[in-house]
Amino acid sequence: MTKNKYTIHTNFLKDISFEIPSAEVYYLITKNIPKYNLSFDIFSKQVKENYIEVNTVLKLVAPETMTKKIHVEINMCSLVSLSKDLKDQDEIKKIILVDVPTSTYPYLYEVFKLLFLKSGIKDMNINQEISFAKLFEEKNKKL
Repeated sequence: MTKNKYTIHTNFLKDISFEIPSAEVYYLITKNIPKYNLSFDIFSKQVKENYIEVNTVLKLVAPETMTKKIHVEINMCSLVSLSKDLKDQDEIKKIILVDVPTSTYPYLYEVFKLLFLKSGIKDMNINQEISFAKLFEEKNKKL
């Protein structure tokens, strides 16, 4: 079990971009929000021996055909230490791409919802269900 193999020491909001470019776009949000999709980028870098920074970036992606759209991107950063005896690269990859994002996603989604709520948008119909394990499996099938 990987849980004993790592510790998340802290999570913090590294970057937030929330842009509603005009009043017209604001009034179209409720109508257009079901056309948007959640997208994730996950990347990491070693901070020091056995410590890595894992960045889980949530993006709200509009269809390419949509010309008047909002921009939302939130980067949640996690400082993670790995067990000194952990050497299996596949297991490390799974911790970075599945375990850490799964752990931090509920808070990340709460921030996402709060940004909309504080912008006056109460009804946001975006599916919050995400399986990082499924995304990981799909990505590995493509390789």
